[in-house]
Amino acid sequence: MRSEQSEMRKRQMPAAQETSGSTPGQPGAGDRGSNACCFCWCCCCSCSCLTVRNQEEQRPRRPSHELQREDLPTCEESPSPTLEEVNAWAQSFDKVMLTPAGRNAFREFLRTEFSEENMLFWMACEELKKEANKTIIEEKARIIYEDYISILSPKEVSLDSRVREVINRNMVEPSQHIFDDAQLQIYTLMHRDSYPRFMNSALYKDLLQSLAEKSVEA
Repeated sequence: MRSEQSEMRKRQMPAAQETSGSTPGQPGAGDRGSNACCFCWCCCCSCSCLTVRNQEEQRPRRPSHELQREDLPTCEESPSPTLEEVNAWAQSFDKVMLTPAGRNAFREFLRTEFSEENMLFWMACEELKKEANKTIIEEKARIIYEDYISILSPKEVSLDSRVREVINRNMVEPSQHIFDDAQLQIYTLMHRDSYPRFMNSALYKDLLQSLAEKSVEA
């Protein structure tokens, strides 16, 4: 009987040693200094990896470059168009683009088609042509490029590869006419594509009807 009890004690001792050697939270000497949280999915929420990541996410973000600009194109100031002026818009696209009232109305229509950037680009090019100061020209050219030419911009206009290549070469030392070819291409696109729809749009017809009714009342 005693021999059987001693035999059972001998069998239990190695098992107890193995259990104590693998107690959670007590790594061996060879594991000392290792950072298990970087290599496994079972790390706690307070581990150093997650702490660093949370600090990065909570760090205040700088506003985007575009939101910091104060010179984004706005609607041009203009008196309300007359009935004769609005009727003239139907004669040609040039007459629409000739006056601020025509450009504002057409730009409002482009906004409904999510292509307002075409008019904004055209207007920015017109403003650039008025500049004479070399430093201002370079700054405005850079802004126009980033806003409307760069393939990374959400407001990128549709240009062919030849025009883009010429602009890219000339951006080293831009002039006030650096975007002339691109501006003409966008003008032609608006003329052929958007202008016919503008003439048939509810926006144009409602404006025309409103002015006609006011003319009769007067």
